[in-house]
Amino acid sequence: MSVKHPVIAVTGSSGAGTTTVKNAFEHIFFREKIKPLVVEGDSYHRYDRAAMKEAIAKFAEEGKNLSHFGPEANHFDLLAETFKSYGETGGCKRRYYIHSDAEAKHHNERLGGTSYTAGQFTPWEDISEKTDVLFYEGLHGGAKDGDVDVSAYTDLLVGVVPIVNLEWIQKIFRDNAERGYSAEATVDTILRRMPDYVNYITPQFSRTDINFQRVPTVDTSNPFITRDIPTPDESFIVIRFRDPAKTGVDFPFLLNMIPDSFMSRRNTIVVPGTKMGFAMELILAPIIHDLLEKSGKA
Repeated sequence: MSVKHPVIAVTGSSGAGTTTVKNAFEHIFFREKIKPLVVEGDSYHRYDRAAMKEAIAKFAEEGKNLSHFGPEANHFDLLAETFKSYGETGGCKRRYYIHSDAEAKHHNERLGGTSYTAGQFTPWEDISEKTDVLFYEGLHGGAKDGDVDVSAYTDLLVGVVPIVNLEWIQKIFRDNAERGYSAEATVDTILRRMPDYVNYITPQFSRTDINFQRVPTVDTSNPFITRDIPTPDESFIVIRFRDPAKTGVDFPFLLNMIPDSFMSRRNTIVVPGTKMGFAMELILAPIIHDLLEKSGKA
């Protein structure tokens, strides 16, 4: 952890909705004139798209599973080193995973006419420009494996954790809409990832400072046949603070500002699903302001 160069990480599994939190942070950064260094979780995968397919097949031949959730397919050590380096110096190394042809075009132009394609990584680059905070969004902001503990180098760790059935529904929809995968193919992926999900994804949420968990109020008991995602007004958001004193959360203020919210435990507030973005900004803005104020004094 660092006072002078804060590290903020948003962590959640694939399809969990971390993008919603990312948007809330972007609004805060814009309003507060904060310059973030954005680090993408996908850039710490061990394999590019083609190599991952080969590695999955090889592991399967050996009777083993390989998934983007586990340490065999990721560089937890490099991610921890990135956070540590930024916290100590304000600089680090960064690369990008190229998701689309549009991103490939952008990076090829940026890098002076290279010929990278979707599914590949750009080279590691030294980032030394002055920024106010490192912002990470991905699968493993709070990951831990053996002696490697990524969460140890975060100043604010935020989890995004829909209940698991809702998470699966969202993933099935996203994979179909964005990648053309059938529901059956996505279910096969879910099953293959399950050991790593249990061992490396869910334990992170015991280390997060704040969890935002979306809970639907409609029947999602069989997520594999459900054909529509519960809407925000069919959901509640359960927001849990691991240490309310650390984050300085003002529960009476939140209860007053967010209609129909209520406390379910001494460290947990529940808000309507339609107020998720609003609640995030109310909660996160003063925490980030405090981090940056301490950074300026340091």
